[in-house]
Amino acid sequence: MAVSRRPEGHRPVADAALPLTYYLLNFSNQDGLGAREIHEQAAALLRLKMWGVDAGEPHRAALTEGDNALIYVGPPLRAFVGRARLASAVRDWTPAEAEMYPGDRPSGMLLADVEEWDPLVPMQAVVERIDPTGSNPYVQANARNGFQNGVVQITDREYEVVLAVRAEWVARSARE
Repeated sequence: MAVSRRPEGHRPVADAALPLTYYLLNFSNQDGLGAREIHEQAAALLRLKMWGVDAGEPHRAALTEGDNALIYVGPPLRAFVGRARLASAVRDWTPAEAEMYPGDRPSGMLLADVEEWDPLVPMQAVVERIDPTGSNPYVQANARNGFQNGVVQITDREYEVVLAVRAEWVARSARE
């Protein structure tokens, strides 16, 4: 089956030999909520297996079924709360989906293979691995202030580092 090539780092669903793309889905606190409340809002979206995407998101058109995403909740929580595989590209919600979706975004994507994480993975634990010397101002600013976009493309290495740190936190939690 012939498929068209997408920009580097993307793979059409029909061609599993091409590399996956990895994203961070950023849930930001625009309402001044506490860590517990903002975490619960993000968790509710994961349970629905739906994620809203604003019309102006830079990576909106690139999000593809089969890509992997880490779910991050920004300040004040600053933690990874789960991961998922994208079950659809971004599209307008159907009327039934729009009724279910708790936010005001008219479009988004469906999620599959959703994992809600307990324990959560603090951003600082990940940053210590990705930028151990604290010399990358971009990494440090995002860790401190949160991400500016709702969808952030990340490298496969960054994705794997988060999963490795998560495994360590799970093992540590089991010992306690």
